[in-house]
Amino acid sequence: MSFNPADSIQDLKKFGEFGGVNPSISDSSTYTFLSAKTMSDTFEGNADGCYLYSRHSTPSNLNLAEALAAMEGTESANVTASGMGAITPVLLQLCSANDNIVSSRTIYGGTYAFLKNFTPKLGIETTFVDITKLDVVEAAITKNTKVLYCESVSNPLLEVADIKGLSALAKKHNFKLVVDNTFSPLSISPAKLGADIVIHSLTKFINGSSDTVGGVVCGTQEFINDLRNVNDGACMLLGSTLDSLRASFILKNMRTLHIRMKQHSKNALFLAKKFQQDGVKTVYPGLESHSSHQLFKEMMNTEYGFGGMLTIDVGSLEKANALMELMQKKNLGYLAVSLGFYKTLFSAPGSSTSSEIPENEQKEMGLSDGLIRFSVGLDNNIERTYQMMKFCMQEVCV
Repeated sequence: MSFNPADSIQDLKKFGEFGGVNPSISDSSTYTFLSAKTMSDTFEGNADGCYLYSRHSTPSNLNLAEALAAMEGTESANVTASGMGAITPVLLQLCSANDNIVSSRTIYGGTYAFLKNFTPKLGIETTFVDITKLDVVEAAITKNTKVLYCESVSNPLLEVADIKGLSALAKKHNFKLVVDNTFSPLSISPAKLGADIVIHSLTKFINGSSDTVGGVVCGTQEFINDLRNVNDGACMLLGSTLDSLRASFILKNMRTLHIRMKQHSKNALFLAKKFQQDGVKTVYPGLESHSSHQLFKEMMNTEYGFGGMLTIDVGSLEKANALMELMQKKNLGYLAVSLGFYKTLFSAPGSSTSSEIPENEQKEMGLSDGLIRFSVGLDNNIERTYQMMKFCMQEVCV
C-alpha cells in the first residue's frame, strides 16, 4: 500500500488522561519524580516516559511531534517555537566552523539572512545556487560541504526542487539533505523521496488559522535525540521551545489539514488558469507552463494538488501595491505576510518576506518589483472571487 500522509495522521490514537477525545494539555513547566535516581537518569536521557522540564519535552509537544513524524513518514520529530526555531538548530547541529552549506538561492528571507549574515560569524559559509540545476549544485559541493538545503517549493518564486536528484547527490558526497516543506504539506513527502531531514513552519498551512507560531524538525530518532541532548543539542541549548497549549491547538487543526489543502490547491489552480488566460504573468506548479510542472507531478501525492501558493507579476511595485490595496478594500483578502489562512493573503515579497535579500541578488534570481505572492484561501465560490479580482486588475493594471 502506498504512503498517504493524511491517513498516517488519522491512524494515530490519542486519548486524554481522563478519556477525553483530545489529549490532555500538559500545563506544567516542570515535573516531579518519585525518586532522585529517576531525575538523574532523565537528565542523562535514560528514563523513557519521564518528563523533567518543559524545555526538554512535554506530553503535549510529543503528541504533536508524533503526528508530524507520521505525516512526513519519519522515525521522530521535535517541535519548536517557530519555523526559524527549527531551521537554525538543524543547521547548527550539522555544521561547525570551516564547514560549508550549499543552499538554494530562492528561500525564505529569514533563512537567507541566517545563512548569509549570521553563520559566517561562526565560520560556516554558504554557497547559493540555482537548485533546479543538478549540475550546478554538484559543482558547488566541496570537501567541507555538510548540508544541502532547499525548499520543496521555493519562497517566493515557486521553484520546485528535484528531491530525488538532490538526495542522490547528498548520498554520493556523504552529507545531509535538509528540505523545508512549508509550502507543500501533504502534497509532497520529502522523506519518502530521500530527504534526510524535513522542516516546517507550523505557523502556516499546518496550523491554518494564523493564530499560532511554531516549527518542527522531522528526521531519524538518532538525529532528534542529538537535537535534544542536554550537553550539545542545538534545540535543547538554544531554547526554542513550543508552548504546550499552542502545541495542542496545532494538533487539533492538523485533523482538517487534508480537507484544507485540497481546497487551497483547487482554488489556486482555478485562479492560476484564469489569470494566465487573461494574459497575466502567472507562476503556479499546477500550470503546464511551469518549468517544473512535470517534476512536481512525479513527486506529488496527487489527491492534495499543487498547493495554495501562486504568483503574478504586474510590472511594477506601484501597481502591485495599488492592486493589493484595492483587493483588500473589496474584501478579497488581506495585505499581509504569512500563508495558509482561510482568507487569501497577498504581499510583494521583494519589499517584505524577501527584503533581507539584496536588491541586485533579487534581480539575478528573477524576483521583480511587480511580483505579488498569493496564499490562496478557502473561498467557497472561487469563480466569484476571480471575477472580482479581474475587475481590480482592470482598474489598476490597464
